[in-house]
Amino acid sequence: MKNSIIVRQIQVFVWLVMLSGLVFSQGTSADYERAFGLRNKHQDLAVNLTERVNWINKTSRFWYRRTVKGGAEFMLFDAETMSKKPAFDHERLAAGLSAATGEKLTALKLPFQTFNFVDEEKALEFITAETRWKCDLAEYKCTKLGALPQRGDGLAGPRYDQPSEPKISPDGKWEAVVKNFNVWVRSKDRKEAFALSYDGSEGNYYTLSSVAWSPDSKMIAAYRVRPGYRRKVDYVESSPVDQLQPKFSSKDYAKPGDALDLPQPVLFHIESKKQMAIDNSLFANPYQMTRIDWRKDSRAFIFEYNQRGHQVYRVIEVEAATGKARSIISEEPKTFFCYSSKKYRYDVSDGREIIWMSERDGWNHLYLIDGQTGAVKNQITKGNWVVRGVEKVDEEKRQVWFQAGGMTPVKDPYFTHYYRINFDGSGLVALTQADANHTVSFSADMKYYVDTWSRVDLPPVSELHLAADGKTLGEVERGNIDELIKAGWRAPEVFISTGRDGKTDIWGLIYRPANFDPLKKYPVVENIYAGPHSSFVPKSFAAYNQMQSMAELGFIVVQIDGMGTSNRSKAFHNLGDAGFPDRILWHKAVAAKYTYYDISRVGIYGTSAGGQSSLGGLLFHPEFYKVCVSSCGCHDNRMDKIWWNEQWMGWPIGPEYSASSNVDNAHKLRGKLLLLLGEMDANVDPASTMQVVNSLIKAGKTFDLLVIPGAGHTSGGAYGDKRRYDFFVHHLLGVEPPEWNIVDK
Repeated sequence: MKNSIIVRQIQVFVWLVMLSGLVFSQGTSADYERAFGLRNKHQDLAVNLTERVNWINKTSRFWYRRTVKGGAEFMLFDAETMSKKPAFDHERLAAGLSAATGEKLTALKLPFQTFNFVDEEKALEFITAETRWKCDLAEYKCTKLGALPQRGDGLAGPRYDQPSEPKISPDGKWEAVVKNFNVWVRSKDRKEAFALSYDGSEGNYYTLSSVAWSPDSKMIAAYRVRPGYRRKVDYVESSPVDQLQPKFSSKDYAKPGDALDLPQPVLFHIESKKQMAIDNSLFANPYQMTRIDWRKDSRAFIFEYNQRGHQVYRVIEVEAATGKARSIISEEPKTFFCYSSKKYRYDVSDGREIIWMSERDGWNHLYLIDGQTGAVKNQITKGNWVVRGVEKVDEEKRQVWFQAGGMTPVKDPYFTHYYRINFDGSGLVALTQADANHTVSFSADMKYYVDTWSRVDLPPVSELHLAADGKTLGEVERGNIDELIKAGWRAPEVFISTGRDGKTDIWGLIYRPANFDPLKKYPVVENIYAGPHSSFVPKSFAAYNQMQSMAELGFIVVQIDGMGTSNRSKAFHNLGDAGFPDRILWHKAVAAKYTYYDISRVGIYGTSAGGQSSLGGLLFHPEFYKVCVSSCGCHDNRMDKIWWNEQWMGWPIGPEYSASSNVDNAHKLRGKLLLLLGEMDANVDPASTMQVVNSLIKAGKTFDLLVIPGAGHTSGGAYGDKRRYDFFVHHLLGVEPPEWNIVDK
């Protein structure tokens, strides 16, 4: 009797302790199994989820890909008849491609997600891995077209020396070539040839790629370029697949502060063979100058000038008769001109007017500029919201079709909506209505558009509309997640708090485990990516997100768009601290609402810029963040690619680069750190991470390092996921992860 009473007391005590949230099972093998299996389990249960539609040339038909049970299929829809059918015979295409590749492929799991109709829709072209294919739709015979052409990645910095074919004059009589670093012109029959320049040399050469003929074939404009410094990043691949010994390679990679190519526009008159130097006082210190374009009447040529430091951006027009340059538009913000994601120009009536995008009033908007004087004729869009992009400019009707976010107060400012407006700012028409994130695809003639919209808690709906008045013609697809919900899927929670200024909304998402118990305490893990070029918290539906897998181990996982990220006001964008003050306030607001949200145990992880920011959280805010997994981080902005870092950090290099450096501040490390690195990272110099390692060792700090042989810019793939999970399970949950070295495979 006494023993039974003791047992009962123990049971009651354990129950009370568990109820208080102090003891409970997390990070178990069962949790890992659920986390690793979540993608396959969930993705097959959401059906009729559509991706962006693709209109076929100038027809009224489009194709799209939708999920079905067991995979996905491609559909063809006719807007005129409102009929749909499979875009091709999936079984026959799978068989034809299997025969060509030697791989076993199935109809609902074809190895591509997009394609092009070719040969008057009698064949398809698509890409699998790094190979282009063509399959006819009669016999379904598939032919390899070859490997993908190599494309520049921009890491070498702005370049003007790409090889090019001879430039043929519009009248077809002449060819422009570069010979011995100078511009030459020769007749098409090669009977006559003469030099236009004599000042080109190895150290100051003309580039054929920049040569631009005037429409009347009487003039040429081209860049003469003084080459800058050619920095290279070196790599040693320790474990190549085709040989035993390591391999050495290098690639061009310009970094902040490097001397860049210096282009100078030069004008030539063909008949007189006259060369006209152009005063460069308006464009003396370029980061980059865009290609040369001529006015249709040959009166002038035009280019855009981005000054080093990205605080001056000009549209330059050069008069053909005199070679005189003038600045039509000059943006000179106090911080930076966001040329990589917020620049738009459209020349109306051969440049008599210009539609221009600018943040000059504090929000990203469109302006109508007088092309003759440079004066603002009127602001086309205005208000405390942002233009996200331009779809089309209709010169005849004087209308602009554009994307925007934040136009409706109290709604999610990151949702993209579509609108039409007149050049004078009147007649604003909303083309999308649902309170959701929208993707719209217009037919070539702008007669129709398909609006696909969703939220993180709402599967996508695709509807066909008439563009003239927005009338809904019918539903294309409607996503169904009934089976997904039955399987335990729950949408993440959208959470909003107030930022550091006491008035700005900060938006984020909260992912909870499927077996969530509000009576327990959960450590928090933040997934961070704070790149200034965009915003990153998911806004559209997804049946699976990797953050949900991590949550299954016993965490609450969150993602936040703090100040310093884009798609809000200029003031929101102009901060250099990865938004940590806003992020910490957001966490505290969640904890104030939910007692199970344990901000005494907060971890953080990220890749690339997120790798930099995640470690920054540990170095600069150790009072809040306790554990970090940082992957392939650009830990010192002086070590990373020039275009990204000079745009956001400025030029010339100043003390702010050191102040934000994880290398120079590594001695501040408190908490637990795992650094992950791909030894062949072609995006971020691997030395960036190794220099952090060096500083940590010099400071006597303890940390973990995982270098993945042969890997590029990565968070480590499946193995990296497992190591990241283990690190947080061990240090935040206080639980030993499964012993993977003895688990049966």
